[in-house]
Amino acid sequence: MSIRKRGKNSFEIDVYLGRDPVTGKRLRDTHAFTGTLKGARAEQRRLLRERDLGTYVSPSTLTVGEYLDQWLRDYAKPNVAGNTYEGYERIIRLHVKPHLERVPLSKLRPLHVQGLYGKLLAQTDESGAQILSAHSVLHVHRALKQALKQAVRWQLLAVNPCDAVDPPRREHKEMQAITENETARLLEGLSGTRYRAPVLVAVTCGLRRGELLGLRWQDVDLDGGKLSVRQALEQTKAGIRAKQPKTAKSRRQLSVPAFVVAELRQHRKEQNERRLEQGNTWQDHDLVFPSPNGAPWSPSAFSRLFLHHARRLGVSCRLHDLRHSHATQLLHQGVHPKIVSERLGHSTVGFTLDTYTHAVQGMDEDAAALIGAAIEAHLGKPAAKDA
Repeated sequence: MSIRKRGKNSFEIDVYLGRDPVTGKRLRDTHAFTGTLKGARAEQRRLLRERDLGTYVSPSTLTVGEYLDQWLRDYAKPNVAGNTYEGYERIIRLHVKPHLERVPLSKLRPLHVQGLYGKLLAQTDESGAQILSAHSVLHVHRALKQALKQAVRWQLLAVNPCDAVDPPRREHKEMQAITENETARLLEGLSGTRYRAPVLVAVTCGLRRGELLGLRWQDVDLDGGKLSVRQALEQTKAGIRAKQPKTAKSRRQLSVPAFVVAELRQHRKEQNERRLEQGNTWQDHDLVFPSPNGAPWSPSAFSRLFLHHARRLGVSCRLHDLRHSHATQLLHQGVHPKIVSERLGHSTVGFTLDTYTHAVQGMDEDAAALIGAAIEAHLGKPAAKDA
């Protein structure tokens, strides 16, 4: 390695990287450094240490904006779900590139990233209201961290700057759930409509919206009282398509209550009658809950229509709240959290318990009462020898 003075407080540091295995030519990188000679020597020692440890990354003119465009095109789009890709693209276009686009990727530091989060949290609209919540900025952090993780794998960065940054704390939002009485009111109010059957399955099986609308008859065993989650519908700008479930744990088999199986039998009978009536206009995708002509039901349209009916019936509930209601009602009935977690397709039981803290608080009180009663019943009695 060598240091050359290029001007006042300006130096060039050469890093020798060995020889080209084909040509035998000596390989080197040149780093520009601004500061004192003492600082240049310290930088030289740092670069030499990184080279020897195998963490050295060659300098590049690639900017953060250019890298993120390439990451979206070459990695994210082919490898993640359509909705996830669109979310990444929107976050990067609206919130990351306006602030970090021109920063050289090789010079991106935690200070840049922390500064980005501070700017986003400080943004306000004309009325002075905060534009992005801490939870929204946390989504920015997750997207940027994922993108820069790949930069490390591609050896464009030695370390991920996001690893040394404190992201905004996740806002704890208690899940909204409806009671068993409200569930009954909702289902009774939907009698005679094509929404009752999917809502019934959603609230008794805890399916995600995409899983519900992607359910096929081949995935349902009416005789065995089971259904299997094997695909989900996804709606993107390109249209509606089937995809693999969210995670490996999302691929699961669920037991279905007997009265729900009976309603599904009736639902299938009515669906077959509509298929015969429509003839060649029926689009057969084997879906349990398709649109009126058999085609996939638009997830966003289904959510809007459900919300309309819930409001009509005086039930404060979004479609996704049916999933939360299923979990909450099971926990209130004393079902083991492990079973609840498996029915929901969660990755861990811990995630289930953290998400539904409100539902297990009463269980803790019951546990205290039970252990208290058990021990109190033996107080004052002669001690028995343990077997």
